[in-house]
This record gives sequence, C-alpha cells and structure tokens, in this order.
Amino acid sequence: MSTDRYTSPLSERYASKEMQYIFSQDMKFKTWRKLWIALAEIEKELGLNITQEQIDELKEHKDDINYDVARAREKEVRHDVMSHVYAYGVQCPKAKGIIHLGATSCYVGDNTDIIIMTDALKLVRKKLVNVIYELSKFADKYKDLPTLGFTHFQPAQPTTVGKRASLWLQDFTIDLEDLDYVIDNMKLLGSKGTTGTQASFLELFDGDLSKVDRLDPMLAEKLGFKGCMAVSGQTYSRKIDMKVINVLAGIASSATKMAQDIRLLQHLKEVEEPFEKSQIGSSAMAYKRNPMRSERICSLARYVIIDTLNPAITEVSQWFERTLDDSANKRLSIPEGFLATDGILDLCLNVASGLVVYPKVIEKHLMAELPFMATENIMMDAVKLGGDRQELHEKIRELSMEAGKTVKVEGKDNNLLELIANDPAFKLSLEQLQASMDPKKYVGCSAHQVEKFLKEVVNPIIEENKEYLGVTAEINV
Repeated sequence: MSTDRYTSPLSERYASKEMQYIFSQDMKFKTWRKLWIALAEIEKELGLNITQEQIDELKEHKDDINYDVARAREKEVRHDVMSHVYAYGVQCPKAKGIIHLGATSCYVGDNTDIIIMTDALKLVRKKLVNVIYELSKFADKYKDLPTLGFTHFQPAQPTTVGKRASLWLQDFTIDLEDLDYVIDNMKLLGSKGTTGTQASFLELFDGDLSKVDRLDPMLAEKLGFKGCMAVSGQTYSRKIDMKVINVLAGIASSATKMAQDIRLLQHLKEVEEPFEKSQIGSSAMAYKRNPMRSERICSLARYVIIDTLNPAITEVSQWFERTLDDSANKRLSIPEGFLATDGILDLCLNVASGLVVYPKVIEKHLMAELPFMATENIMMDAVKLGGDRQELHEKIRELSMEAGKTVKVEGKDNNLLELIANDPAFKLSLEQLQASMDPKKYVGCSAHQVEKFLKEVVNPIIEENKEYLGVTAEINV
C-alpha cells in the first residue's frame, strides 16, 4: 500500500480484486495485443502478405508486456498506442512491420473499452443475481410476519416484513432485465479507420469491398461478440457509455432504496444490518450500533448516480468524427462507476445475507397502532349489530383524535379500544374488540403476493442462474 501519494479509496476500501483486475493495466494492454493478433490473423486469412511465423511470434509475447520499453517510448513520442506498438515490435522483430496494420488508435482503444465494459457488466450481473437470491430467501422467510406499514413515514395499513423486502427485490429484478439488455446489445467498434470510412483497409485490399465487408464480422466472431457497429466515426458512439453507466445508476438507486429503508428500520430497532462481534459503532458512544454498511451503500450510490452526467456530457460534445475531450473523462468515469457499483453490490450481498429481525419489537410497534388500523373493521362489525355507519364513522373519528391526544400529549398507551368499548353506540365489549386485534387479519394478500412473486418472477431467475450462485463478499473497514 502506497502511503506517499493519493490512492483511490475505490481500490483500497470498496471494490473487489476481481473488478479491479478488469480495469487494470494488465487487462488493458493484454487486450490490445489480443486485438492486434486477431487483426493480423484476419488480414492473413483475407490474403495479405502476413505469415504464420509472424502471428506465432505475436502470440508468444501476448502476455509478457514490456512496460519499461513502452513507458520510455511514450516519453519520446507522447502517444500511448504507438508506444505499445513499438514495445511489442521490440519483442517481435519478425512481426513488427504488420502490427496495427491499417488500424488507428481507436481500433485497440475503443474495442478494448467495449471488451472491458462487457466483462465488468458480466461481473456486476453475477453479483446482482446473488443479491437477488439472498433477498428472495429473506422475503420468503418473513413473508407472513406482520409489521407496521408506512406511507410518508407515518403509520399506515400493516404489511409483512417479507412483502416489504419484495419491493427491494423487485427493483433489483428490473435492474437485471436492463442489465441483460445492455450486455446482449454490446458491439465492438470493429476496424473502421481514422474517420470510420475504412479507407485504409480498402487500400490494403486493393479496392476489394467484399474483403473489407468481411473484416468486422470476422473480428466480432474471434472476440466472442455478436457483431460490430454498422457505422462509426473514429470512435464508437459515446451513447454506449451513457447506456452502460445508466444501468449501473439503476442498480445504485435500487440499492439506495433498500439501504435507506434498513437505516430507518434499524432506528426503529425492528431490523438491523449485520454487526460483527468486535465491531465499534462509535468512538465516543460505545453502546451504538450504527448502520454503517447501509450508509456506505447510499454514499457510493450517490457517486454512481451523479456519474451518469459524465458520459452524457461527453456524448453531446463529440464533434463530427471525433474529438479527444472524451479520453481523460472516460479514464475516470467508466472505471470508477464500475468500481463503485461493485462495492455497492458487495455491501448489498453482505447486508442481505445477514439481516437480523426482531419480531417482538415489530409486534410492539404494530400493536401500538393497530387499533387505529382496525377501525374500519370495527365499524363494519358495529353496523352488523344495528349501528348507523355515518354516525359510527363520526364517533370513531372523534375517539381516534382523543386516543391520539392520549398518546402524543400525555405519553400514555393507545386507549382507543377502551374508548370504543365504553361507547354504547358500538355495542362491542373490550374483550370482543381485543379479540379482533390479530395483526394477520390486516395484512391483506401480503404473504400470497410474496409467494406468487417469488414463484413467477424470482425463482426462474435463480434457476436460470444457479451456476453463478455462491458469491461471498469481503467488506473492508
């Protein structure tokens, strides 16, 4: 760990080693060499004077990148791609004349960006599937545990702990749909030349358009992609970066919704995120159990959501066939968007797999408010005994306000049931009223909705992706 210079906390604290490797120098420059080998093989197959011996030499050195030579050369020529072309040529003297033949810098730069983003999206997908799996187990386990529902963070009709978790879960399944769409539609730039016209390749193939037309499909097949972009300038459309970061921001927003709910529930002492045996909640207040994982999810997610502005502004500022004001921004916004999302999903996985539920506290809060929630049922029961609905409605309104005053002004327990029992208009005893205070009578179809949602939406996702299950998250700090 370097202590005498700035290092990104995304690397030091938040992102996994797996995601960090995807955006590493090794991954980048090994992919450049993979692309140069693929181009040479295709050009050979299409009839250019390239020998198998040259290609074998390129393959022999595809992974042992001579960084020292490349860095020294870049100081002279101030061009990263040509520096690495030179460095590769030093290792491959027989092949140096055919490296990067007909290509421009974006052949390696942009195609590599697409390959790296696609790999990173697949890692995000694997972790997202695991978050969905862990939340599905939680939702199923607590599908019929009644809890106080809230609208506007004010007590409202009861729901269940599992039903509430299904709301978090549904957001993540929507993200998975979006993510799959983006992954399925990722295309390479291809080999388009300096302004996207493929003029250099048309020259190399002596004007043979049929060979130029075969170039991109052959490249896509070699690299495992469905295809290349039909048209481009020198670069692929920066709209692709917008799509990619937007789907990451969608995941970040879903994670924030879940994490903020958990933070509020932890305040209520109803549900808590994992808290390790020796974990310190506060440097001053030793008793505290702060929801630091959920807070960190919200913090990193805010960064990712705001990061969507970067590719959007970059995309609209590209002049004609290309400008270079995208480069420095892309080097920051794309990797860091992925690294932050990776950290978010690791935290979500850790939290979802270790949530602690306190049924007694949940019951206490629910029972304190349930008499208010039960007033419609009480009113209907009283009508069956001969009461007038309009008169009973007004009486319940008045008695509810009186009970609310007892709770909020006097700090006493909710006495609404006693007030109703003492009013002869209702013809209901306190025992009858208390017997109606079963929370499960007021949660509607909550358990059924969870079961149906898991069966029809979530379980098929889990079944289709069971080979990716089993990811565990290591949380730093």
